[in-house]
Amino acid sequence: MSRSSYPGKWRLAARAAALLLVLLPAAISHALPDDRDQPIRITADTAIRDEKQGFTVYSGNVRMIQGSLDIEADKITIYHATAQADKIVAEGKPAKMQQQPAVDEPLVKARAEMIEYYKNEDRVHLTRNAHITQDDSSVTGDSIDYFIAEQLVKADSDKDTEGNRVKVVISPKVIREEDADSGTTEGN
Repeated sequence: MSRSSYPGKWRLAARAAALLLVLLPAAISHALPDDRDQPIRITADTAIRDEKQGFTVYSGNVRMIQGSLDIEADKITIYHATAQADKIVAEGKPAKMQQQPAVDEPLVKARAEMIEYYKNEDRVHLTRNAHITQDDSSVTGDSIDYFIAEQLVKADSDKDTEGNRVKVVISPKVIREEDADSGTTEGN
């Protein structure tokens, strides 16, 4: 099956994959309305804050919760060159994140060996065994970047490992919703 023989289906699959990839970063920056107003609660085995260098490292069974945002990792480093967190890095085998993007939407779940959020760049970067799911749809790759302001998504595989590819699974529910939203039918 080539792209030219089923152009409507490939466009639909691309739109559905883009929709899924948009959900994780949108969840981080535009989750439930009161998430940003909630206190950040962090538990860890140890915490080290370096005011001169501008970072805090939490390690050992780290859990960070703010509203519906829930991150579990072996280590979380928060860089704070300004009064607010400029960059948050969660590391684990894997680090896990979940958040509810809106009251009527299912949880967005992500996992990777490293999850980085760059506030000033409005970018989320998942590396090494990156995986995002929502509502039975998923994207897997070695690296997933999302530039929030540009709504630009890039998923990559490790080109040095044979057979390693980006994998996308699109739930039939997402395809039906895309059809309804765009007014297309399966044969287009």
